[in-house]
Amino acid sequence: MVNRPYPPTIDYNTFPADSRLTDGVIARRFWAYLIDLLVIALWVVLISIGIFFLGLITLGLGWGLFFALPLTALIFIVYNAVTIGGPNQATVGMRSMGLRVIDPSTGRRVSMLAAAVHALFFYVAISTFLLWACDVLVGFIRNDGRFIRDLLTGMMIVRSE
Repeated sequence: MVNRPYPPTIDYNTFPADSRLTDGVIARRFWAYLIDLLVIALWVVLISIGIFFLGLITLGLGWGLFFALPLTALIFIVYNAVTIGGPNQATVGMRSMGLRVIDPSTGRRVSMLAAAVHALFFYVAISTFLLWACDVLVGFIRNDGRFIRDLLTGMMIVRSE
């Protein structure tokens, strides 16, 4: 196994509440999410175009795959798991907004499984407005801007600049 340098360890108990690492994170997360929606929408459009041409080649038989198109919702979870659990520690939207995801107890990156569970919690919460509102409200109340899903999965979104 190759030894790689890791970012400095953050002791969460002494982590200052007004740190530059967490200032403005909630607004940046909102814009990052919109960018990620565009990226995922592009993937769904490309898959739809592929199914369309497959249907033309198979004389209409391939168009039956359009019924499986709702399964592309799994792309959201896989996208978050691969990008957040990867070496960049951020989705495309997070990187463009100068954010990354860390484990607050170590300061290192989170696992792909934790990133997938985090995404699953988000999409479950956003499907119910009240649950999503409570999740975001906790982020506004806390000094570090962590939402409920961040606390449950042991993640922290910080500025990478």
